[in-house]
Amino acid sequence: MGLQDLTFYDLICQNAETYQSRNAWYEAESGETLRFCEYKTSVDRLASGLQNAGLKKGDRIGVLGKNSLEYFLIYGAAAALGAIVLPVNWRLSADEVVFNLADCTPVALFYDPEYQALIDENRNRLPSVTHFYSLAPGAKSHAGIDSLMENDGRFTRLETSADDGFVIIHTAAVAGRPRGALLSHGNVLCADIHLMHLFGLSCEDVHLNLLPLFHVAGLFMTISSFHAGALSINMVKFDAPRAVKLIAEKNISLMFDFAPILSAILEEQEKTGTPISSLRAVLGIETPEIIEAYQRRTRGRFYCLYGQTETSAIVTLGRYDDRPGSAGRPVALSRVKLLNDNDEPVAAGETGEIVMQGPLVFKGYWGLDDENKNTFRNGWHHTGDLGRFDADGFLWFEGRKPDKELIKPGGENVYPAEVEKVICEHPAVEAAVVFGVPDPKWKEAISAVCQLKPGKTLSEDALISFVGKKIARYKKPSHVAFTDEISRLKDGSPDRAAIKKQYGDRWAAIR
Repeated sequence: MGLQDLTFYDLICQNAETYQSRNAWYEAESGETLRFCEYKTSVDRLASGLQNAGLKKGDRIGVLGKNSLEYFLIYGAAAALGAIVLPVNWRLSADEVVFNLADCTPVALFYDPEYQALIDENRNRLPSVTHFYSLAPGAKSHAGIDSLMENDGRFTRLETSADDGFVIIHTAAVAGRPRGALLSHGNVLCADIHLMHLFGLSCEDVHLNLLPLFHVAGLFMTISSFHAGALSINMVKFDAPRAVKLIAEKNISLMFDFAPILSAILEEQEKTGTPISSLRAVLGIETPEIIEAYQRRTRGRFYCLYGQTETSAIVTLGRYDDRPGSAGRPVALSRVKLLNDNDEPVAAGETGEIVMQGPLVFKGYWGLDDENKNTFRNGWHHTGDLGRFDADGFLWFEGRKPDKELIKPGGENVYPAEVEKVICEHPAVEAAVVFGVPDPKWKEAISAVCQLKPGKTLSEDALISFVGKKIARYKKPSHVAFTDEISRLKDGSPDRAAIKKQYGDRWAAIR
């Protein structure tokens, strides 16, 4: 590394000295605890094992598994070697998992034992993978991660800069195809500094990690906490009674929230009377009613934000009370503007596309040069999202551009084009239009209006089941309607606005 470079592995080395005897990680299920110095020792042994197996700088390391200490060790070992982690969403279908892996040609793949059958059945579709490892010992056909750590921890560290890749996270499938967003060490550490500053993070904090480490929010909250010398409490699966008990017992002070996580915690707290007053900071997406209930009950603060994977999770961030309903102001190391369809700035109060410059902007989509040129045109990252600034500089999210229409059930990103493509694979379906409608529990629900082929019949349940078997279950529609003919514009394309108004209003009223 250069004189002015810093990577995640350098942070690991620094924290092993600065916070050596403090706890860095706690497994809620097993009670296993690891100190900062022990984390570095384990990372070094894993890095040594991987290097001895032939992994080099720039190689991708795939991971298919639930949150675990081993998962977080892989991030550290990859950073030590200059390799790039490729975490995969385990909620995806088998075909989606294989696509995301094959898209970035990993050399090694780590997996939870429950996914071994999926891996074994699709090995011929993953020709780049030459090393398979189970995240737990006792795998049937592959060595466990522990076999890589039976060494003295010595490895040859290669020159790695802050600008080098650290992780590839696949975004939702715009135009039916997921895109791997490459984030650098510099992106990650810049996001850390912002979150540490905005939350006042210190080594006295305790972070409850409820979100998966394949998700930019879960990963960056965990790394930010690690950066600050704080303890991360890891939950493999969210369970409200267990979460409330942990908050009380471990004095948990911060967490990231996607609906309906916080509401479930508040319901459990009200039922049991267990104190959760230590929870001083919650960042995420929620309804005003839940936010205000949390703040009344704990005297903590809720933070709202706008961001995406491509911006290292944050563009704007602020306390809910500063401007309820907004997404906060632009963070310190960023330049944010709003542009019209001609890429010209709009005035305060007017709606435009959110564009950004600065060290939080990702490196680009893996292997998609043409998309990168369009996304980064004129020297700005074009998010495809719409917003408006008020007179005080607060950003108000106003939806998505038509070519990037997005649905967010429970905080997950789902592009209509991806769901429409799968629906139209059904032999009875001629055409489909998919859109989001408000949902009190998940914020948005997926809805589909379908035109059947002449003489064909299909039930709502049968179509929903068909989609759920093809792609991740959170992407399947909650509502389906059938029509003789989908409304179309003069150019022959579906009249999405008319269809959404006709059917969306009906479903929203039902909710």
